Amino acid sequence: MVVPKNHVSDLHQISDETISEMFSTVKLSMKALDSVMKPHGYNVGVNLGKAAGAGIDDHLHIHVVPRWNGDTNFMPALGDVKIISQDLMQTKKKSC
Repeated sequence: MVVPKNHVSDLHQISDETISEMFSTVKLSMKALDSVMKPHGYNVGVNLGKAAGAGIDDHLHIHVVPRWNGDTNFMPALGDVKIISQDLMQTKKKSC
């Protein structure tokens, strides 16, 4: 998950520089995940507002979800369904 430093709920509240920095971080995250987890693809998305499924509707963030052929679909992944049963610290240790 990529989160801006300032609490904002709308893309119109973020500068172009911040948006650029956020997507550079998305790319860096994908590069790290490619190296460690070797996914077959990704879902990258932003849920804006409660109606769009934003769990924290007053704080914009970008989801970076690694995907593999045959895994579950994207929406349950954002509904707190565990796709990969691996502790995040274990994943982090793999990259070191």
